[in-house]
Amino acid sequence: MALGPDLHQPAASSGTDKILVKDLDFHYGEFHALTGINVGIKEKAVTAFIGPSGCGKSTFLRCFNRMNDLIPSTRVHGRITLDEEDIYAQGVDPVDLRRLIGMIFQQPNPFPMSIYDNVAFGPRLHGVKKKTELDEIVQKSLERANLWKETKDILTRNGLTLSGGQQQRLCIARVLAVEPDVLLMDEPCSAIDPTSVQKIEDLMAELKHRITIIIVTHNMQQAARVSDFTAFFLQENSGEAAVLVEYDRTTNIFTSPKDRRTEDYITGRFG
Repeated sequence: MALGPDLHQPAASSGTDKILVKDLDFHYGEFHALTGINVGIKEKAVTAFIGPSGCGKSTFLRCFNRMNDLIPSTRVHGRITLDEEDIYAQGVDPVDLRRLIGMIFQQPNPFPMSIYDNVAFGPRLHGVKKKTELDEIVQKSLERANLWKETKDILTRNGLTLSGGQQQRLCIARVLAVEPDVLLMDEPCSAIDPTSVQKIEDLMAELKHRITIIIVTHNMQQAARVSDFTAFFLQENSGEAAVLVEYDRTTNIFTSPKDRRTEDYITGRFG
């Protein structure tokens, strides 16, 4: 894949690309939000998107499961592939895509139903009817989300009665119940308490051995702690399209960035 002059991609030995982005531009109506994005997201690793507010990190994240399709007048140019399949190709069902690429939002959003039914919702939607199968999926998903011990005796309780951090882990369990290949996390820790943040970060460390994780975060320390790779986005001037300035292993981004703009952001000179 051809790389732009400002993009520093890790060596091929860094792992297999799960998602490849080629020459991506994104528009909200007349506003050009992202331009010239080329990047390969590594399989079974955590990739962090960092950059100042308004630089397109969340917009880019939502391109991967086509959540931006729900916004009128948006346009995508370029190519995004998941396991070499073009996710914007004619005939691709966004609903099916969102089963493969699950998403966790900034604010926990459990459904107004029991803990059990929250987790069983997706499997039921995809045709799982037997209670024994659903019981197994619910337990396994809650265990993977590090929530089983806290909820195994209260599965009939409404998910909205849980604490904020528990609700976020319930949402993660709900996504994991349909066995996604990729997990998108849009500032998943910004609205929860510090103890819950630690649990979510520990969960990411466990899950990355099985699935690919992409996280948007404004917290530099969190990006350094949880991610294997980091991509730095920047809108240099108001009204201009944002660009991907630099992408590399997280240790390189935080200790020896190749682009001065990355260094300036990491060291707090702006942003």
